[in-house]
Amino acid sequence: MQTQRAIGSSTRRLALAACSLLALVAISGSAFAQPIRTGSGAYGDWQTDAPGVMRKITPADLPAPLASPSTANRSKVIPKPAGAELKTMPGFAVSAFVTGMTGARVLRIAPNGDIFLALSRPEGKVMVIRAGADMSNPKVETFAAGLRDAYGIAFHPPGPNPQWVYVGEYGKVVRFPYKNGDLTASGAPQTVVSDLATGGNHWTRDIGFSPDGKTMYVAVGSASNVAEQMGPPPADFAAFEKSHSPGSAWDREEWRANVLTYTPDGKDKKVFASGIRNCSGLAVQPGTGVVYCATNERDLLGDNLPPDYITSVKEGAFYGWPWYYIGDHEDTRPGGGRRPDLATGGNHWTRDIAFSPDGKTMYVAVGSASNVAEQMGPRPADFAAFEKSHSPGSAWDREEWRANVLTYTPDGKEKAVFASGIRNCSGLAVQPGTGVVYCATNERDLLGDNLPPDYITSVKQGAFYGWPWYYIGD
Repeated sequence: MQTQRAIGSSTRRLALAACSLLALVAISGSAFAQPIRTGSGAYGDWQTDAPGVMRKITPADLPAPLASPSTANRSKVIPKPAGAELKTMPGFAVSAFVTGMTGARVLRIAPNGDIFLALSRPEGKVMVIRAGADMSNPKVETFAAGLRDAYGIAFHPPGPNPQWVYVGEYGKVVRFPYKNGDLTASGAPQTVVSDLATGGNHWTRDIGFSPDGKTMYVAVGSASNVAEQMGPPPADFAAFEKSHSPGSAWDREEWRANVLTYTPDGKDKKVFASGIRNCSGLAVQPGTGVVYCATNERDLLGDNLPPDYITSVKEGAFYGWPWYYIGDHEDTRPGGGRRPDLATGGNHWTRDIAFSPDGKTMYVAVGSASNVAEQMGPRPADFAAFEKSHSPGSAWDREEWRANVLTYTPDGKEKAVFASGIRNCSGLAVQPGTGVVYCATNERDLLGDNLPPDYITSVKQGAFYGWPWYYIGD
């Protein structure tokens, strides 16, 4: 199961105060820095929050379930007090840019610089805002109206001259013909996807495209908090997971709590990644094509548990919902039974690969299944034979063939352990010319702040790098 490494105090959509778009303007180059809050000190409420406050929250910092009662202290809108100003970082100022945007949710910038804004509820509109280079005299036009829960906005094909504006709405994705500079849609919407799940808690449907324009990503949130009413698993569960993705929920949660992919014309539906309760903010990094999600996590486990998070999203990965959160922290509330199989799949699913300069050797990095092999059983009976067939320092049981760098021939034969004891070589590289292998390694957790540090090292054939018995030397 994927462990979310980037955890934030909140990733809910930016609240556009008083239904306004706000302009953040740098008025000086002054720098601002303060200590990073860690451990229990990283938590707090609005009274301890301020622009520039930085927090580092790790899985080890999570409170126990129901360590505090769950509460819903909702905000309310009041008239602006005289003299009140929004606070921001030193050297910056915030002022109203456009007002009257009731239900403002998602912003996207068109290639020509126009700002597209979804007014989700109650109006169901997509607006276009055009301003000068100095953000003065903004002009606001209605690009499209009559939509239901308009949310995600994406331009296709990616690049300087899109031909379509795609909009995610209730149960579907539509697209409007578009060319740079259009302030209103030049044609009626075309329905591209019509089978998105509806009902329940999460109605937002964010969308994005791969840099080559061949893949459309659609984020679909769960119907519930933690699938409390989900029934028994499908009778042919293996067939269900094969047609969906490992970790996919079923019943009223089918095709939900995940990121889906389609072709730009709405065909070839697949689950890209599962177990993401509500990816309310989806983005695709230009150039690299890495998918990111800003995720609303589950509720009713107490204050700060679990935190919402932002994570890169890998194809085929499972991110925990509803059975786990932030790593292998189990949640026993979902209906349909527990899923220990999803925890024992291991913490590290990345598999980086590289080739020797002569092309004869393929290196494959395989991370551990756990933090420090806490549940590893007794060593094999014929331990000498085991180490001879693997490598000195290789772990066994559920960690067999893991926490190491393997080698194969380019056609996948002659498997061998090149080096062992590397907890998770999430970045593997081979230096051209010399053929030296390097690993960027995620080390173990739960030993305290900064212990042990992650590291980058050259990797020698037959060497042992410590995991799980040692770290950073002896």
